[in-house]
Amino acid sequence: MPTTMEDVTAKIDAVEIDPKSGLALKEKAIEGELKTTETAQEKTNEAKSDPEKEPNGATFKEEEVPVEVEPKTGVSFPVKLEDGKQLKAVGLRKKSMLGMGIKIYGFGIYADNEKLKDLMQAKFAKAPSKPTKEMYQMVIDSDLGMMMRLVIVFSNLTMNMVRKNFDEGLGAAIKKLTGGKNEELTKKIMGEASDDIKLNSGSVIEISRLPGYVLQTKVKGEIVSKVESELLCRAFIYMYLGDDPFDKDAKEKFGASMFSLF
Repeated sequence: MPTTMEDVTAKIDAVEIDPKSGLALKEKAIEGELKTTETAQEKTNEAKSDPEKEPNGATFKEEEVPVEVEPKTGVSFPVKLEDGKQLKAVGLRKKSMLGMGIKIYGFGIYADNEKLKDLMQAKFAKAPSKPTKEMYQMVIDSDLGMMMRLVIVFSNLTMNMVRKNFDEGLGAAIKKLTGGKNEELTKKIMGEASDDIKLNSGSVIEISRLPGYVLQTKVKGEIVSKVESELLCRAFIYMYLGDDPFDKDAKEKFGASMFSLF
């Protein structure tokens, strides 16, 4: 096609001329192309600055897990853990000091819901009219995967105080279950936890009953003990679901949750 005068003019306008030498330096960006380039660059920068936006403009966010609040402490517990265990009850551990009931920690009781359901249905042909001692004892004696999440609310708590508290509680539970003492066993759950670990309000301790009757203790995300002992596992669960639990309301709520499995 023959070149028109308009084509020649457009090309001349697109060339930058040195005013001194009269030589062509470089081509100017055509206005339409410049705007298109700028718009594309802006979109690229926007996508980089906002990782939650996909190329088509859609957004995605991590799913928020619902929580249950322990009313006496205000501590929140997720209703489901990453490994699938579900929250069955929340409660409060209090300790008598100088004649006063001091709030030590809020706790959440988690269990493998499907295995708990299988355990219940294998043991009982139909749901009892109310939670029974036999039901709680079945959970205590079983190898059911469970975890107690303890969230500290007493700001002056030390590892030495925690160790002493568990030694006393486990010692009493073992005596109830066996009729005797086993001080060596009771000291294993917190025995390797260093006194240098600083506990503040909000610090988390997680104690899990793992397959094979293994009791694992984590303090602020760090494993401090892992003990294989059927008696120790039973004694630990007994402190929360036994005859004299840390929080009676929490035990009853755990019992009520078992009825929904029938």
